[in-house]
Amino acid sequence: MISGSMSAINIEGGKGPAENLEAVQAQTPVPAEGQILIQVKAAGVNRPDLLQRAGYYPPPPGAPATLGLEVAGIVVKAAGRWKEGDKVCALLGGGGYAEYAAVDARHALPIPEGVDFIHAAGLPETVFTVYANVFEHGALKAGETLLVHGATSGIGTTAIQMAKAAGAKVIATARGADKAAQAKALGADIAVDASTQDFAEAAKAAGGVDVVLDMVGASYFDKNLDALNVGGRIVYIASLGGPVIEVPIMRIMQKRAVLTGSTLRPRSADEKARIAAEVERVVWPWVAAGKVKAIVDKTFPLHEAGKAHAFLESGALVGKVVLTI
Repeated sequence: MISGSMSAINIEGGKGPAENLEAVQAQTPVPAEGQILIQVKAAGVNRPDLLQRAGYYPPPPGAPATLGLEVAGIVVKAAGRWKEGDKVCALLGGGGYAEYAAVDARHALPIPEGVDFIHAAGLPETVFTVYANVFEHGALKAGETLLVHGATSGIGTTAIQMAKAAGAKVIATARGADKAAQAKALGADIAVDASTQDFAEAAKAAGGVDVVLDMVGASYFDKNLDALNVGGRIVYIASLGGPVIEVPIMRIMQKRAVLTGSTLRPRSADEKARIAAEVERVVWPWVAAGKVKAIVDKTFPLHEAGKAHAFLESGALVGKVVLTI
């Protein structure tokens, strides 16, 4: 029996610091046509959640106003190919920090054998983001070299694993010797401590890079371009180090460089369904084989979502933070 109300996380005052997150009673979502209802067992915590909490990343039209972009759990109301009792993880437009979440049936994927709910909940947002940006926009191929910044973040740890599974070489940057060593342990061929080393020089010494996955932005642009091989692609997914760059047009022309980037959340339901199908086709066999997994640093119970946000904001983590329900 599904209750009409559920526990969910609300932002007191609509926005604010991590301590403004509070557990409240909310109405259990009623799935629309083509949606499934998931009894949530675990929910991933991501940097876009921090931005939304601060008032800078509003949910797209039609998405729940509550936080949470990825969950894992059990189907309790079926649609599409799913039946009740199926174990799934899913990409959401919002609403994952709750006991139940409704989502387009096409945006859910089966949890591979041997993967628990906690680790499954850490997959959708990062895997979809990396696939769309590194493999589609960045067109990374086997034998090429990927430069990953923020290598110990959720996105970074996933990008390292996916690129290696695809047969690419990986150069990873992180701030601090310990984090660089952790990136190396995750499979990076070369790990650079960006706080003490020049990553562009390290990359050029290794033969240059073909794709850059960048969440830093303006402060890294010149060095990214310096490290880039002819025909290379720089893909932006965030701009933590500044949102505006001055583009040297002649250098772009000389290197035949491509500057691109994207966000995932505002994409249409059909586009997310297309990416989900590609992820299941290409990436899910890597997950099933143990080549790609969510690196979960720490878990928190749902009612401690504020502590989870504070921990993510601290920058101390390697991989993902997950809420358990």
